[in-house]
Amino acid sequence: MTYSDKEIEMNEDLLEKRPHLIPAIIAAAMLLLALAPWPYGYYQLLRFVVCGVSVYIASMAYQWQRFWATYLFGFIALLFNPLIPIHLTREIWQPIDVICALLFVIVAMLLQKPAEEKK
Repeated sequence: MTYSDKEIEMNEDLLEKRPHLIPAIIAAAMLLLALAPWPYGYYQLLRFVVCGVSVYIASMAYQWQRFWATYLFGFIALLFNPLIPIHLTREIWQPIDVICALLFVIVAMLLQKPAEEKK
């Protein structure tokens, strides 16, 4: 399968406007996979990934002055932080995982780099 120059340029343009797209989708997929029973190591890895991606998205949102996303993903980073973990039961974590996965997908679609102002 070969891609035309226009398709490649369109994909590069998409990732330039939304550099958080791939990390957000990875975090959402990992959160949904967490609904299945895994060894404890998976959930530790999940904390690192979700916290790291949340900090990344919060910092991008802060640069772009999208403060709603800054606060929301700052809170998610605190919730999933691996240094001082919040211990909840599996029954409580499952809906939190689903809600956070949805938030990652929503922010991947909605949040984008603002257009450069023309002088």
